[in-house]
Formats: sequence, structure tokens, C-alpha cells
Amino acid sequence: MTAQSNKFGTAPVFLTAISTILGAILFLRFGYAVGTLGFWGVILIIFLGHLVTIPTALAISEIATNKRVEGGGEYFIISRSFGLNIGATIGVALFFSQAISVAFYVIAFTEAFEFFFNLLADKYDFLLPRQVISLPVMAGLALLIIKKGANLGVKALYFVVGILFISIILFFLGSTEFSQTASLPFSGDQFRNFDNFFVVFAIIFPAFTGMTAGVGLSGDLKNPSKSIPLGTVLATVSGMILYVFIVYKLTISASTEDLLEHQLIMGKVAIAGSVIVPLGLAASTLSSALGSVMVAPRTLQALALDRAFPSKRINRWISKVNPADNEPQNASIVTVAIAFVFVALGDVNAVASVISMFFMVTYGSLCLISFLNHFGASPSYRPTFRSRWYLSLIGFLVSIWVMFKISTPYALMAGGAMTLIYLYINHYHKHRKDFASLFANSLFQLNRKLQVHLQKRKKMVQQNEWRPSAICISDNTTHNNRAFQLLNWISYKYGFGTFLYLIEGYYSSKTVEKADQVLNQMIEEADDEENYVYIDTIISPSYTSAIAQAIQIPGVAGMENNMVIFEYNKEKPDNLGRIIENFSLVNSGDFDICVLASSPKKMKIQNGIHIWINSFDTENANLMILLSFIILGHPELKKTSIEIFVVCHEDEVQQSKEEMKKLVLSGRMPITEKNIKIIQRTDEISTKTIISQKSKDAGLILVGLREEMIKHEKENTFAGYDDLGTILFVHSKEQKAIE
Repeated sequence: MTAQSNKFGTAPVFLTAISTILGAILFLRFGYAVGTLGFWGVILIIFLGHLVTIPTALAISEIATNKRVEGGGEYFIISRSFGLNIGATIGVALFFSQAISVAFYVIAFTEAFEFFFNLLADKYDFLLPRQVISLPVMAGLALLIIKKGANLGVKALYFVVGILFISIILFFLGSTEFSQTASLPFSGDQFRNFDNFFVVFAIIFPAFTGMTAGVGLSGDLKNPSKSIPLGTVLATVSGMILYVFIVYKLTISASTEDLLEHQLIMGKVAIAGSVIVPLGLAASTLSSALGSVMVAPRTLQALALDRAFPSKRINRWISKVNPADNEPQNASIVTVAIAFVFVALGDVNAVASVISMFFMVTYGSLCLISFLNHFGASPSYRPTFRSRWYLSLIGFLVSIWVMFKISTPYALMAGGAMTLIYLYINHYHKHRKDFASLFANSLFQLNRKLQVHLQKRKKMVQQNEWRPSAICISDNTTHNNRAFQLLNWISYKYGFGTFLYLIEGYYSSKTVEKADQVLNQMIEEADDEENYVYIDTIISPSYTSAIAQAIQIPGVAGMENNMVIFEYNKEKPDNLGRIIENFSLVNSGDFDICVLASSPKKMKIQNGIHIWINSFDTENANLMILLSFIILGHPELKKTSIEIFVVCHEDEVQQSKEEMKKLVLSGRMPITEKNIKIIQRTDEISTKTIISQKSKDAGLILVGLREEMIKHEKENTFAGYDDLGTILFVHSKEQKAIE
């Protein structure tokens, strides 16, 4: 017999899902729910619950028709969409929810013997622990799955689902004395105790889950792309419709007191209910337990195959299969061991609430994946079944909202636990930096649409305010690079920065390989501290051609670059000559130009920023002040102050004072009048000498730079500042407004 002939069709997907949907909660807690909240209250629970489950069913059906969903089902989808580390984090939670579900259904199965426990209590006054039945049942189930595997489980599904549907049909055919006099359940008093709504919701919600149970069999299906959507959607819709009619039937068949008092109230309504309803409960819980105990080991096996656990030996042991039937035998042992613990300790209501939280995490993740795929999917994502992006978004948002409504502390604890698991997995899988392309593609698409929209609106919107969008081209990497540090300060809050490492040469496989290596190195270096600069490389035959290329493209934010930053080392000014050569090239465009003269002296930025303004250089003053204010926005400079020095002749002192006073009052800059100093200059003492005397201990010095100075004095423009620290020479293309 071939392996393909052992594969399953659509029926097991539907039966696994519907038997889990129409399970223990239906028989044990729907009467309690109707008695507590009334007809409309439970209808609202059904509606709210299916705002999560229907989008999830559609999402998982869409994803499954794109490509073959391999073993692990939901985990496979999540991990291949979010990346292995994030996927493993959610997968661990998913596995525990499936393993705990096994225990939940076994505990619920025990309630089918309520008549036996009541008999002992009433006749012999003996309270027999539920575990007397639940633990042996769990042992039998474990033996069945470990020895016989999924094939026997699927065969058993046909039998138990048959009993389940017979019991439901007899329930609808049954009648009570109350039903003879009951009015239609559409009155206002059929919505009560709203304060308990989410408490009841947490207990009831597992009744709507199970539509993804069949996905866990994906590795055992002949045609998953057909079987999963058909079986999943059909089971979900069928379950929702049946629940509405069941709630209606309960409301017109039993009083509120009976609904609250008898957990197996369906047995008092159904024909031969004392036999058929416990039998239906036993069948539904057993089938659900079989479904969960088939799915959970496959999720665990898939986690181990992806090396989700820290030990190679553990991964190898868990992923091992039985050669005879390819069953994940060891993963089944782990699953039943966890289930045994919860069978021994568990309670139906408590376990149901825990499972609800796990389900919300899983279903929210699946809906988010579907939503992101509508915007950031790769070209190869072409599912034959399509959901709608707004349905997936609704499913994701409702999942998160309901988690916090059920229990905010539990939701926060769940989030904290998931974070710790992720950090641990990410720690021992550092090499798997696979933050999924799905996120990146979605962000790229969003950014593209925003940029196109802004470009279309650009001519319609008048730009009244200035903010820097700076670019720096350097043949030094980001490590200990003062220009990169300056860019980072500028980009922190108000500006945008792009740092390009220049590789001189022609574009070839060799230079491309070098560019990739250097880029990865710079990104790692920048990760060591807070970085707000976009880093990249540029390959060009010369410094001039690199500048010409770079200044023509927009910045990382889509905003046109309006500033170019050059940098040279004052101790070894080898780069200064080519800066001067290319100054006029950059100045021919609408660019402000900054030349950073880096000093080997340590930059003690806490000593303040000194701005030097000449009376004949006022066009650069506002840009220097604005840049200083922008730089001060960075946390590293929060204790730094700005001092302004205005150098002028004796006859210009009063005018300079008035202008600076007006600037401080109108510009709302963090500069006080006491930080503005007017310095009279004589012909005997040069401005450079004055700057050297006053700013020798300053952290950063800003000096105005004019084009004619570069033309006539060339390198001498930057000479004479040897005793000072780092200096930023600023040339403003046009005077900036300080409002």
C-alpha cells in the first residue's frame, strides 16, 4: 500500500472540526449560559465569538490554498509567516492549548457519569472523586493514540460523530411541560446579568473553537488545499447555525432555575434524554479529545523539527516517528503526560477559561497573517480561496479586545509569558534573524503608498517650515565616526539622516560583495546604541560621481534631501581637498552644506554648543541656531546649553543686541539673553583668534561658512582652529525663518 493511499480526504477535517465545535461545552455549560444571560445574552456571545472564529476559518482556508500546509497545521502557517523564532513562541502556546484541551475534554467526559456520582452521594453519602473515572479514561486514550495513532482515531470519529448528531436530533425532538406554556424568547428580560457576560464568554468560547482542528491533519491529507477550506468553513458555519437553534430550544424548554441547577439540562428535554444526552456528551468529549490528542503531538513534532527547543537531543527525540505508520510517538507521550497533570488537577470552568486565552492568541495571529498578506504578500502568494482584509482585521482586533475583557491581568501575564519565551528562543537561535518578510513587505507597501500620496500632494501644499533631511557620504564606516554621530543627533526627533559609505570603484560582483559585507558590519555597529540614521553603501568610480548620484535621490523618508554633510579629520585633513573641489557642485543645487572638522580631542558635549555669528554673515545665523536646537533634542545632550557669540564692530553693537533680543523673543528658542554675548572686534585681532580664546573648551562649535571664502581662500578657510575641538562649518543656501 502506497503512502498516498493512507492519506485522508475532506471528511476527517470536517468531522474533527465539527466534533470539537459541538463538544463538551454544548452539553455542560450552554444551559448555565442561557440561565445566566438569557436568550439574547447567549446570542450575543455566539455573535461575538464568531467574529473571531469565522475570520480565522476564512484566514486559515486562504493560507492553506496558497501552498501545501505541512505537518503542524496552525504552527506551520504561523512560523512560515512570522518567522521561526516568533512562530515557535506562538507554537509553544498553541501546543499547550491543544494538550490542555485533551485534559479538558477528558474531564468533561467524566461528567457523562454524573448520574453515577449522584447515586453514590444520595444513597451512600459517598463523594467519589471525578479522577476515579477521568484518569483511567486518560490512560486508555493515551494507550490508544500511542499504540494505534491517528488512523484509528479518524475511524473512531465516524462512530462518535454519529452518536453526537443522534443526541442533538433527539434533543430538538424532545418536549417538556415548560415548553407547553413558554412564550417566544424575544422579550427584553432575555438579556440579563451583563456584568457576568465576559465571565460566561470565557467559559463558553471553547465551544466555538475547533474549526482549525482539522488543519493539524494537514500532513496526512491527500489534498490539503481543497480539504482544509471546505471542511473548515463548513464546520464553522454549521456549528454557528446549530448553536443558535440550541439556545432557542433551551430557552423555550426550561425555566431559568432549571437551567442554572442542572448542568445536563439537555437530558431533561431530549427524547430518552437520561441515556442519550450523557451518551452524546461522552461521544462529543471523546471525539474532541481524540481530535486534540491527534493534533497536539503533530504541533510538538513540527516545533522539534524546527529546532525550537534548546537541546539537539530533545529535538531529535520529540521529532522521532514510528517507522511502521509515521506517527509522532514520542510527541504523543509528552502530550498525554501534560494532559494527565491537568486531568488530575483541572476543573471544567477554570480549564475552559485558560484555553480561551490560548485560542485568542492563536486565532489573532492567524487573522493578522491573513491581513498582512493582503498588503505585503510576495508575488508567489496566490491562494485559490480569498478572504477579505477587513474580516481578517476584525478577527485580529476582536481577539485582542476580548482577551483583555475576559481578564486584563491574565492577558498581561499571557503577553509577558510569550515575551519571555520569545526572548529565550531568540537567545539560543541568534542566527535566525528571520523577522518575517511579511512585516517588511507590508511596511514597504504602506511606505510606498504614503510617498506616492505625498508626491501627488506636494504641489498643493506650501512648505512653510524647514526641517533637515541630511545626507553624508564617507569612506569611513559608522564606528567612531563624528559625522555619523552628528547625523544621529539630527535624526532623533526633527530631522532625517542618510549615511552612505563610499566604495570607490566600478560596479562589479566583487564591489557588490564588499558593499554587502560593510553594510552588515555597519548595521551591527549601529545596533549597539540607539540609531535613527538610515545606513547604506554606494559604489562609484569617484567621490564626485558618488556625490552627484546621491544628492539626486530622495531621502529615506521620501523627503528631498536638503543638506549635505562633509567630514574631515583636522589632524589628517587628507579629505579636505576634495570637499573643496565638490563644494560648488553641491551648492549648485538647493542644498545647505555642513563641513564637520573632527578633532582627535574628546568631544565634551556637556560643555555646551557655541554658535559664532559675524555681522557680515547673518544668512547662516538662523540655520546654525536651528541646527543647535535640533541637536539638543537628543537625550545625550539634555544637559547641554547653547551660547551665541556675535562678533561685530563698535558701531554695530547696539544693532546686533536688538536683533538678537528680537530673535530670542520671537523665535521661542531655548536660549536666554544671558547666553548671548556681543563681542567687539578690532582690526588687530582676527575672528579666528577670538573664537580660539572663547571656545577652546566647548563641546561643539558652529561657525558660518560662505561660498566666496571657499573660492578665494580654499583650505585656509578651515585653518587657524587647531586648538579647538570639533567644529561644524555651516553654509545656508538661503536664510531660514525662525518662527
